[in-house]
Amino acid sequence: MCLVYHDVDKLMAMTDEELSTHVAKCGEWVDDQQKSGRNPICGALQAVSTAATVRVRNGNLSVSDGPYAETREVLGGFAIIEARDLTEAVQLVAKLDCARVNTVEVRPMLDSQCVVSDPLDRRLVGIIDQIQPRTSQVAD
Repeated sequence: MCLVYHDVDKLMAMTDEELSTHVAKCGEWVDDQQKSGRNPICGALQAVSTAATVRVRNGNLSVSDGPYAETREVLGGFAIIEARDLTEAVQLVAKLDCARVNTVEVRPMLDSQCVVSDPLDRRLVGIIDQIQPRTSQVAD
């Protein structure tokens, strides 16, 4: 998964032409991925002013306006891409104009098929396996 973080001030400082070019280049990247047989799922997010942060603690629902963290860069979009490994994913994302203009975090998705080293990830994979056991193909 690729998380795209925007520096809103930087984007607002762009001319309409610069912003239009940036958006078009991102669209071209998606087209290139599709042409190469990858089918990315991508989306842009509305401004942080439209966000709600949801928490449930001790059975009590808390909904706050805006994002959880006060930071200069805000989550502005995402892409789910297909790659053999993190190295290939980074190479693919390096071609995305968002990596030039913004910051893109590339992180593998967690599922029961992946090899994990993080202790929490290992625990979660074990739980996922218990809830959704790996399916094996049965020969006819």
